[in-house]
Amino acid sequence: MFRISALALCLLAGTALPSFAQAWSYTGGDGETVTLDAVPTRIIAHQDAAAGLIPLGIRPVGIYADSPIEAAKALEGLDLTGIEIVGTAWSEVDIEKVAALDPDLIIGEWWDRNGAWSGGADVEAALAPLAPLTGVAASDSIVGMIEEYEELAASLGADLDDLAIARSKADFEAARAGFQAATAAKPDLKAVAVYAGADAIYFADPAGAAELLDLRSWGLDLISPEGVDAAGNNYFETVSWENADKYPADLILVDNRSASTLQTALAQPTWTLNPGAAAGQVTDWPAFWLRNYAAYAGELEKLTAAINAADPDLAP
Repeated sequence: MFRISALALCLLAGTALPSFAQAWSYTGGDGETVTLDAVPTRIIAHQDAAAGLIPLGIRPVGIYADSPIEAAKALEGLDLTGIEIVGTAWSEVDIEKVAALDPDLIIGEWWDRNGAWSGGADVEAALAPLAPLTGVAASDSIVGMIEEYEELAASLGADLDDLAIARSKADFEAARAGFQAATAAKPDLKAVAVYAGADAIYFADPAGAAELLDLRSWGLDLISPEGVDAAGNNYFETVSWENADKYPADLILVDNRSASTLQTALAQPTWTLNPGAAAGQVTDWPAFWLRNYAAYAGELEKLTAAINAADPDLAP
């Protein structure tokens, strides 16, 4: 019996073969799986997700940020040409702008300690009717998060063999090796990470900050505060400025999401009660915003320089 193939039928009819879109699915940090009929191309991303994806070749059509773009540390040095900014404050997003971009997917980050997505519950509720929301989880390692972004980017069509990606990773690995050598040379150096507020000094719990856990795993002796706040602010212990020396350290890492944080610390008369502050052994803490190898390498180099220059015998 004579059979005509599907290809032959299409050629005889003068029509092209039908194209079948490849389905796409991803299980986000909240444990929920998003499934779409095709790989999404029109993506709206939170600033941190954008910082993880853009260096891997995935460019969102829109970004919602927690602050004005020029103040968003995660986005420093990234080319945002052609990307619509649809939010510039925590818990706020311009829904009309988002809708006009006709997104296939929203990508944020899941924060298990808060049980919420980037931007907070109000942003999640506003975006949910427009496109599915997913993304990686804020985990116990920035390196682990970057690897999760690589997997997500690959599913979205990124070429992870790109030379620029390989160079960034090599630079990071060199910077990490330098950091590990510096901490190994000063095993008695005690460090603490802080946020300085006008009302109080906030001592960071390393268990709540992936980059601090990385630094600790690479040899930095980071102090864990005893009384992390149980309600609302469960990443820090709040301490009055009169007790700024509650956790004496040789090296103090100050949250660098805003330059004004260090300025606030320096303006406090009791800042220098802490021996590290008195000696000027103060450096940047890249708090919560690192999402790619290039940025991480730069911050590690600064930290390494501070460790190399520090006297490890100040704190009791």
